[in-house]
Amino acid sequence: MELALKIVLVIFSLGLIAVVLLQKGKSAGLAGAISGGAEHLFGKQKARGLDLFLQRLTVVLAVGFFLLALVVAYLVKA
Repeated sequence: MELALKIVLVIFSLGLIAVVLLQKGKSAGLAGAISGGAEHLFGKQKARGLDLFLQRLTVVLAVGFFLLALVVAYLVKA
């Protein structure tokens, strides 16, 4: 049981890292300057939806990671 929870915890942590790295930063820098014309031409609706999805997924993964970390710590201590 403990091993299974540790494996799930590692999966949650890797998923959280991946989702955070996929999100666009506050200042897009050179990438934003290059893709800014494309967003103006094609619209930004899809990017906004993807950003919202990534934010919600980040919250879900962070809460799951935190709760799993507490459960694993409790099981290891007991």
